[in-house]
Amino acid sequence: MTQAESLLTEFDAEMASTRKLLERVPEAKSDWKPHEKSKSLGDLATHVANLLSFLPLIAKHDEFDAMNFQRPPKFSTTAKLLELFDEKVKAGREALAGIPDSLMPQTWSLKRGGQTFISRPRAAVIRGLTMSHHIHHRGQLTVYLRMLDVPLPGMYGPTADEM
Repeated sequence: MTQAESLLTEFDAEMASTRKLLERVPEAKSDWKPHEKSKSLGDLATHVANLLSFLPLIAKHDEFDAMNFQRPPKFSTTAKLLELFDEKVKAGREALAGIPDSLMPQTWSLKRGGQTFISRPRAAVIRGLTMSHHIHHRGQLTVYLRMLDVPLPGMYGPTADEM
């Protein structure tokens, strides 16, 4: 089994869980924030959906300058959010599946205007910048939804809403 195949098993399970959660984002509450310094629900949900944009960049290039990052569209509807997510999952999965083991230990760098912020082996960047980062923000999204009394789907087993 290649490293990519191993990561794809985890990727598929995590993305299925994320989709179940994104399906529950209430459009009427998209501007809601738990705190003035927090992202809005719509912005956080869009960030979760769009984070996978990095996978094709990590797979096809040795570095990326964040000055070239294209911002996702603003949240409009849950249906559009799911379309964005599905598009990013498809592209991310294809990119990940195409990375040969020989590229996994090679250095990948995230820069901004020439300043390097991250420079790690590609496999570590995939795990950290995409997978762990994605799961972290998905966790934040579960807190937002819980605060809004939205029933949460199970991800690693049933939730209190499913008991």
